[in-house]
Formats: sequence, C-alpha cells, structure tokens
Amino acid sequence: MKRSIFASLAAVFLAAPAFADDMKLAVTTSFHNSGLSDILLPALTEDTGIEVQLLVVGTGQALRLGEAGDVDAILVHSRAAEEAFVEAGYSTARREIMYNDFILVGPLADPAHAGQATSIRDALWAISGGTAPFVSRGDDSGTHKRELNLWEAAGMNPVNADWYRATGSGMGAALNTAAGMGAYILTDRASWLNFGNKDGLMVIFEGDEALFNQYAYLKVSPELHDHVEAMTAARLEAWLVSDRAAELINGYEIDGQKLFTFNAVR
Repeated sequence: MKRSIFASLAAVFLAAPAFADDMKLAVTTSFHNSGLSDILLPALTEDTGIEVQLLVVGTGQALRLGEAGDVDAILVHSRAAEEAFVEAGYSTARREIMYNDFILVGPLADPAHAGQATSIRDALWAISGGTAPFVSRGDDSGTHKRELNLWEAAGMNPVNADWYRATGSGMGAALNTAAGMGAYILTDRASWLNFGNKDGLMVIFEGDEALFNQYAYLKVSPELHDHVEAMTAARLEAWLVSDRAAELINGYEIDGQKLFTFNAVR
C-alpha cells in the first residue's frame, strides 16, 4: 500500500505544472560521451515536458557553474568534491543515481605488464617504470580527480615525470591521444565502450573496488541563487529516481555490455 501511495504521489508531482519547463544541467563529459543522455532526455521530456539544456564540462567546472548559479543542477562523479559543495551550502543534498567503474586502458602489448597486477596500486607502479607514456585528462574532471587520488594512494606523484602527459581535455579527446601515443589511460567504462577508436588499445586492468564510480545529482540551492529553477530541478530529480529512469539506465547497453547500474535510494 505504501508503495502504491508513493507511486501515485510521485506521478502527480512529475506531471504537475511547474514554474518552468526548461532548465540547465551541468554534466560530466564522461556521462555525455556514454550516450546515456540521448536515451534519458527524450524520455524525460515525454514524461514531464521538461527540456534540459546540457552544459558538458568536467566535474570541477560543473561544480563551479553550480557555485555561480549558472546552472540549476549538476550530475557529477567526485564524492569528496560533491560533499564539499553541499557543506558550503551550494546544495542541500547529493542524490546518488547510478554507478559504473573506472578501468585502466593501454597498448595491446602492455609493455609495463600492468595487466599482471593484482591491484590498481600495483598496476600504476608498473606503469611508473616509464616503458610507455600515461595520458591524464588533466582537466579537474571527476576522472582526473580519481586518477590523482589513485596515484596518491599508491604513494606517487607522477605529474612532472617525462612519461606523464596531461592533455587538459575531455574523455574522448584524451582517449584519442592515448590511442595515438600507445599510452595508458584511466577512463570510465561507459566512455570506453562508446569510444570508436579502440585500435591498438585494450582494457589492461579492471575490477579493483577502488575503481568504483558513483554518479550523483545535486540541485543548486535557491537560497543562494533565487533565480534557479528549483521546482523544475526537483521534478527532474524525482524522475531520475523513478521506475522509468531505472529501467532505461539498467537497460542501456553497448555491444551487449551494460554501462550503468541504477542505485538510487527511494
């Protein structure tokens, strides 16, 4: 009975007239590159009438857009930065929506033998020998933040090493650079599966729990920025945790491989 009442109320809320039927959402390049937005946004508009303008940037830039009130909500993947965003009052809460994982990609020959490692720490240590370059996004994105955290956890800071190449670019461009250089790179699995230039590259290492990659939705606080479309952002959040969104997220595949797993608490 409780589930039925909740579902009925959610349906009313999603369909209810709002102050606006459009909003700005900052999303990560990795999320956009995955292709999932092309699945979710038409369904969102069909169900609610909401039209979303995406601003595709790295997590760091998405958070800064939220801080400035230039977007109504953000969808990012860097928990520590998200929690700092909430703690500073830019949002009232972070809502976990879905997850995938990071993977280490590299040249088919695997000259560092990183694929023989039993942990991501050992894989990074193998790469630090410099037998092949490592490409970093270097753009303050969620992927870049995680990469730096992994190096730090491994007890290394390779930023000034001659084999470490920071591109300052999005995930797709960084993967293209790695392909051209025969380099190793950390990427989210969704971007890799949707990447068209895989020649010469393969998945080298995966499966470490340190590579877990959670995506969360944060509404920008109207108390700081009274112009934001708070009601529309709340309606989008309600839709993102609905059965319809869960089905689309869990059902999205490329070449038979699932890209994301819905895990919102409802």
